[in-house]
This record gives sequence, structure tokens and C-alpha cells, in this order.
Amino acid sequence: MKNAETKMDKAIAVLETDLAAIRAGRANPAILDKVTVEYYGVPTPIQQVGTIAVPEARTITIQPWDASILSDIEKGILKADIGITPNNDGKMIRLNFPPLTEERRKELVKGISKRGEECKVAIRNIRRDALEAFKKQKKDGEITEDDLKELETKIQKLTDKFVASVDSIISAKEKEILEV
Repeated sequence: MKNAETKMDKAIAVLETDLAAIRAGRANPAILDKVTVEYYGVPTPIQQVGTIAVPEARTITIQPWDASILSDIEKGILKADIGITPNNDGKMIRLNFPPLTEERRKELVKGISKRGEECKVAIRNIRRDALEAFKKQKKDGEITEDDLKELETKIQKLTDKFVASVDSIISAKEKEILEV
């Protein structure tokens, strides 16, 4: 039971990480999580080569600690293909986020809904695996029929709780994206 709950927690954590990387027209430093920079020949996460700030709602600035790697940071951002072209002013990199069009917002909402469904499927698969394990225990004589029914009820309640959590996360992200 605890194992199933842990796996469901992980599925939700993966969903939240995926959704954090989706830009909603607002500047969000999480979009840079997958960006790496060649720093002395070693791919390094962008967070480890400079300071990332959000001075305005639609701008992210990256102030490198070593000014000589500005062009490497620029290349890393372009290579990560986050959909934003970096502006280099010689001291820092600026990422300006254009407002999203209505069509793009609807496209993003569809993608978010799809990710939510994938997470729900993962949670249901975890429930299925747990139920199979419970039935095997019953077959092996480790638990009784009543224990099996009780465990089935508990795992269903747990599944319902996590599916509701996914729904609330998805609706919050959709609301954020559709907000102009």
C-alpha cells in the first residue's frame, strides 16, 4: 500500500515538473531547467554558471559569474530549443517572452490535458499492479478474503485522491495559461 502511494506521489511530481517547464506567457525560471552550457568543456546546468532573475513579468535575465561564457550561454539556450531567442547585451542575457496568441493558448491547454491524462493512466496502472499483488497474497494464503476487499477499497480511495489531485493541478495550469 505504501509502495503504491509512493509511486503515485512520484507520478504527480513528474507531472508538476513537466508543467513547470511550459511557459504561460509569463517569465518562469523553471523553463531553463533543461538548459546546459558548455563550461570549460563540461555540460553544466545554466543555474550553476550565473544568477537567474525575473525583473519583470515577461523577462528573465541571466547574469553569468564569468562574463567570458555569455556566448556559450546563448548557444545553450538556442540548443535547448525553448522557443525564446536570447538577447546578449555584453553583460547579461535577456529572454523576452512575447504574449501568447489565443490559438497558442488553446494548443498549450490541449497538451496540458494530454499530460494530465497520461498521469492518470500511470496512477491507474499503479492501482492495477497493487491489486494484482493483493490478489497474489490472497492466493498464497497471506491475507483473507475480507482483508483483500478492505485493501481493494483503500487502494481505490487512494487512487481517487490522486486523480482528483491531478485534476486540480491541470485546471490550475489551464487557468494560468488562458489568463490574458
